[in-house]
Amino acid sequence: MKKSKELEEKRLADLQSYEILDTLPEKELDDLAEIASAICDTPISLITFLDEKRQWFKAKKGLAVNETSRQASFCQYTLNKPEEILVVNDALKDNRFKDTSLVTGDPRIRFYAGAPLKTPSGNVLGSLCVIDKKPREISEKQKRALTLLAQKIMNFLDNRKTLIKQEQAMERKSKSLIKLTNNIPAGIFQLRMTPDGRLKFIFLSQGMKEIHPSIDLDEWIKDPTVGYSIIHPEDLSEFIKSLEESHKHLSLWYHEYRVKDNNGFKWHVVRARPEKQVNGTVEWYGSFQDISKYIEYEEAMEQISFDISHVLRKPVTSLLGLINLMTSAKKLNEDSMKEYSNHIDEVAKELEEFTNKLNDIYSTKKKKISGYYKNTYGGS
Repeated sequence: MKKSKELEEKRLADLQSYEILDTLPEKELDDLAEIASAICDTPISLITFLDEKRQWFKAKKGLAVNETSRQASFCQYTLNKPEEILVVNDALKDNRFKDTSLVTGDPRIRFYAGAPLKTPSGNVLGSLCVIDKKPREISEKQKRALTLLAQKIMNFLDNRKTLIKQEQAMERKSKSLIKLTNNIPAGIFQLRMTPDGRLKFIFLSQGMKEIHPSIDLDEWIKDPTVGYSIIHPEDLSEFIKSLEESHKHLSLWYHEYRVKDNNGFKWHVVRARPEKQVNGTVEWYGSFQDISKYIEYEEAMEQISFDISHVLRKPVTSLLGLINLMTSAKKLNEDSMKEYSNHIDEVAKELEEFTNKLNDIYSTKKKKISGYYKNTYGGS
């Protein structure tokens, strides 16, 4: 009894894995059920599946109801005989069925023949059956045909199951990818240009809202040219030109430009690689990024470089001159030594002052850049 229960639990788990119960009709299975009816010359044919309490019909011909109780079903007797076709020539003469509701009431079954629907693991999910309201027999050729049709049904179900699993896996990966792109501090996109020059975003991540909160993402996806309104007027023509050049030469689309911001303007960059499709459209895969902090950092480094090369020149030149004088002097008295010492002290203080100034600038810029990375990438 315990073993029987375990086997039934495995069978039900196998049935659930096909995700077939309570699904809509499918033409391929409807056609196979009708072929079975035509071969066996019966008014009723069914593709059935049995769960814990019911017999559910995935495909049916000649019957109005969608399910019956499992207890009253003929198909339950196919579960333990996966290699045999169950044939009942006259249900009124069979003690298993003569008093059941499907025989004494509608559809008043007298003849039944059912081929098991067996999974690769050996479980029977249900049956392909043909039914008549009068007693009759079935030929060996008809039995063989039912067996072959049942195999065709299982092939369809196995392929369907594989396809469902693949679609589910793709959906999971798609959701993970969307989560990933939405958390990247950039606007990840796929942009399409048709042969007549129309633009459309096939994909634009939520990260675009992070770098430019004022945009209407839905409007921009429908019409990418809406985004032109946020570009600095002085940069717009070069932005469009860069896209056209990338389209013409199928070259990397890379362009730095300014966009409007509540506090003025920010620097953005677009990086994308184009691919030409067989229908003539060109699609770019890339990103929009806010590079304002990078630009600010570069400007700071340029200023520091300038300061080092120009501001330091004076005290260093003075120091070198003093050293030269001290070296060339034939005799240094106390007053001269004191004078040179005072000059050196002044130069040293000037150098110290400038060094402190540089340290302050470095420290300020470092904090800004570090803060940018922390806020952008979630660093500690």
